[in-house]
Amino acid sequence: MHRASGSMVKLAPPWERHPALLTVIAVRLRLKGMQEIIELFPEPDAERGIRRPHGPRTGSLPSPQRRRPDRLPGRRRGLVLAGCGVALLPWLVVLATGLPTTFRASHWSAAWVGLDALEAVGLITTGLLATRGDRRLASAAAATAALLTVDAWFDTMTAASGSELRAALVMALFAELPLAAVCVRLAVRALPRTP
Repeated sequence: MHRASGSMVKLAPPWERHPALLTVIAVRLRLKGMQEIIELFPEPDAERGIRRPHGPRTGSLPSPQRRRPDRLPGRRRGLVLAGCGVALLPWLVVLATGLPTTFRASHWSAAWVGLDALEAVGLITTGLLATRGDRRLASAAAATAALLTVDAWFDTMTAASGSELRAALVMALFAELPLAAVCVRLAVRALPRTP
């Protein structure tokens, strides 16, 4: 129990407040459902030029014959994604013509703190994966680049004119977009080479 302003408030258990803690606990206890999570991170293929700096994990990966086949082949997935993108085009017209020019958000600071926290996690993760030569670097770097680009966009689009807009432009041009470019370069260089 936690006392907040004269009343008793029951806090959720730590694993409900922090889902990552539950994942760590599940990995430590080697619960049955963790096999699916392990399948998401297969060992790198040596012929693709991806290496693991600390040697292979022992006993943590399923054998190739136990992996589930893809439910939806790559070509169909691509068509579905492209179709979703085309379906968004008319929605852009609706947004452009129907949204108000100004809006008061009730969780404005939480939105910006959340975005910047995701950027910090992305930059730290990308940096650590880059120093280790980890095969997941491409995904982390691409996601971080997207976050930084989104931050630059919304900083400049939501800034008031004058000094606030100048500060947003300086941050976008000299911090967020250059960092995004570095992340894109890391992501492209980390992609496996095809013969």
